Amino acid sequence: MNVFLHIGAHRCATTSFQEYMRLNTDELNTRKIGFWGPRRTRSGLFNGIVPGPRASTGRNPQRRAVGRVQMHLSGSIASGMDHLIVSDENMMGTLRNNLRKGGLYNGAGERMARFAQAFDGQISDVMVNIRSLESYWASALGDNVARGNLIPSAEMLQRLAVSQRSWRDVLTDVACAIPGARIWAMPFETYGGRPEVQLGAMFDQKMPRTHSRIRLNATPHLGDLRRQLPMSVADDLPKGEGRWQPFNTAQIAALRETYVDDLMWLAAGGDGLVQLKQDPEKSGQGMNPARTDLTRGNPNDDQTDRVAGAG
Repeated sequence: MNVFLHIGAHRCATTSFQEYMRLNTDELNTRKIGFWGPRRTRSGLFNGIVPGPRASTGRNPQRRAVGRVQMHLSGSIASGMDHLIVSDENMMGTLRNNLRKGGLYNGAGERMARFAQAFDGQISDVMVNIRSLESYWASALGDNVARGNLIPSAEMLQRLAVSQRSWRDVLTDVACAIPGARIWAMPFETYGGRPEVQLGAMFDQKMPRTHSRIRLNATPHLGDLRRQLPMSVADDLPKGEGRWQPFNTAQIAALRETYVDDLMWLAAGGDGLVQLKQDPEKSGQGMNPARTDLTRGNPNDDQTDRVAGAG
């Protein structure tokens, strides 16, 4: 059974993708594609894979976690699944930790190495959604404020804008942690809001469109944020009703430049570690691409007078 890990990132339509998978479970099962989402992984299945504070019981929580994962994998194989998609964006880390440390998924490599151990070499592919950094951080901050946290300070915004850690670092960490798996980068700008296309890209086939336009966990716009926040906090938000963009022009330019560098690195082969998953619905020019560099007539100066005119 091929195991696909879909590890986020947060704010890249992962919740909508998981809902699409859950609602299409019966159809996908007929194609022998199984699915584990947060409803399973966060109900005790992954407890103990990553060390954390817990009561001392004298037992090895990591060993017990590996046993649980292997038992569930055996169950999926016994049910006739040829492929299994495990989707949980918290495998790489948490959004709260990203904001607290001011960087993208610090410690992702160590975390993913522990998940690789739990799946015992059965991971065939790892799918990572990436997103232009100015919109990623804006979405993360908007979600954070909507949950009752403070509006970010100018110092915090500047720290995020000049952070040296980019998607390239995250993807490299993941690739080094799971060396036997194919690592795929899937841009939010291509796959966000198109879960059936994202799933189809994994398997190189058409997938059901049913429930494919459900939108969950979207970042509130400015008007919604003001209605959710106390007046003293809402007054610090800018005027307007659209999406909240907390960064200034220079910071946006810096964040976009970093993301473009990441995309160029991926397009150049990702150092042989990561592959960029192109939009499967946009085909290339095929075996015989159109020639756009041809000129009409003979290029020799002494024969140009023989070329027929346009009429």
